[in-house]
Amino acid sequence: MRLEGRVAIVTGASAGIGNGIARRFAQEGAKLAVTQHRGPLTELERYVDSIGGEMLAVKTDTSKIMREMRRK
Repeated sequence: MRLEGRVAIVTGASAGIGNGIARRFAQEGAKLAVTQHRGPLTELERYVDSIGGEMLAVKTDTSKIMREMRRK
């Protein structure tokens, strides 16, 4: 496992590319810290659990945070 002992932060993990990236990082042994804005992470949580991984999920709109940062 190439990423064992590392933490991967993945935004948009509830679907699409973000979900695929999170799954791949978990397969490689990374602990996950993921954000999602729209859909649930239930399926991703089940997958990570099934391979013995660890995941922290935070519901947030990352694009909103970036807009606020640009204003400053």
